[in-house]
Amino acid sequence: QVQLVESGGGLVQPGGSLRLSCAASGSIFSINDMGWYRQAPGKQRELVAAIRSDGSTAYADSVKGRFTISRDNAKNTVYLQMNSLKPEDTAAYYCNANRARDGYGYWGQGTQVTVSS
Repeated sequence: QVQLVESGGGLVQPGGSLRLSCAASGSIFSINDMGWYRQAPGKQRELVAAIRSDGSTAYADSVKGRFTISRDNAKNTVYLQMNSLKPEDTAAYYCNANRARDGYGYWGQGTQVTVSS
């Protein structure tokens, strides 16, 4: 089993920044890819950014150039640096980790990000 705990959400004005953290514990040796998803009210959950075990990254078009995902393997933590935030970035953000052998996905409990003036 893998446990994921997110932190760092909150209320921020448009144009502001936040950094989300996701701390992993448990059978972390079984994980390869990790990522951040978000879900706004009435919308489907969508991939925001992903990082593979080799450090390669992928981003949704809507956040390219504004968000950066990074991974600290020594701390078993994944970060999402979010800059130039827009009201449309408002959502619950969820950390995800995939089990290498079968792609099973673990999820955190989510952290709310609200971008509003």
